Amino acid sequence: MRVFVTGATGFVGSAVVKELIGAGHEVLGLARSAASAEALMAAGAAVHHGSLEDLESLRQGAAASEAVIHTAFIHDFSKYEENCETDRHVIEAIGAVLEGSRRPFIITSGTAVVSAERAITEDDLATATASAIPRVASEEAAAAIAARGVNASVLRLPPSVHGDGDHGFVPALINIAREKGISAYIGDGNNRWPAVHRLDAARVYRLIIEKGEGQPVFHAIGDEGVPVKDIATAIGKGLGLPVGSISPAEAAAHFGWLGIFAGLDLRGSAAKTKTWLGWKPEHVGLIEDLEKGRYF
Repeated sequence: MRVFVTGATGFVGSAVVKELIGAGHEVLGLARSAASAEALMAAGAAVHHGSLEDLESLRQGAAASEAVIHTAFIHDFSKYEENCETDRHVIEAIGAVLEGSRRPFIITSGTAVVSAERAITEDDLATATASAIPRVASEEAAAAIAARGVNASVLRLPPSVHGDGDHGFVPALINIAREKGISAYIGDGNNRWPAVHRLDAARVYRLIIEKGEGQPVFHAIGDEGVPVKDIATAIGKGLGLPVGSISPAEAAAHFGWLGIFAGLDLRGSAAKTKTWLGWKPEHVGLIEDLEKGRYF
């Protein structure tokens, strides 16, 4: 299958490209720079020049492919709402090309769009609108194009997609700990984050395009819920820093933009995804990955 991949040189997307090519698929990767194009060619993928802001380039990439995997996102949290709306426009543009076909379109979202007193499942819908939680825009767009006959599925990733090259939430926590001189957690630190290794997540993307038709939402979750206190403790050990609690009132000043996530309980289950796709995580969990020391 010829698969158009956005974000093809990113942390998750590059793993997806490798997974697809290893399974015998052809990859057409979106590249916005010469360096990205070179990385794609080195990985064995074909290059499609364009960007998320160039919707026509995305339409052309989708038209030239038998499936689309959308992993790209603009990670500028100073313009988070704007970037989430950009994602909505990207999904709508690609969806318009795929409408009326059975070509799979996998859209990336996050488990944090759902709030519950238990581990969320694939059956749980986003509990707010994009005006309240901007990232919901991606799932709203996915539902809209699915209603128009697009074979669209959402893959929710947890707050921590970890592994070599990670530049997400956990490295941000590490940098904050270095800056503040303490690896902190909020309150008792018993709130939990789900996590998944990037290589395990990449396999879910591949399996969805191969045999995931008919299911609107999938979860790529390895660890269902790692206590944030355990994450802070592993970071403190890795940096040789003290570990301690701060109050919810101190969270914004200490963690900055990450403060809203640091105190959330975001447990998630991938039980149905495992059944539907025959998938199971094969790589190390988050704490073991931190204990290896490469994050430091």
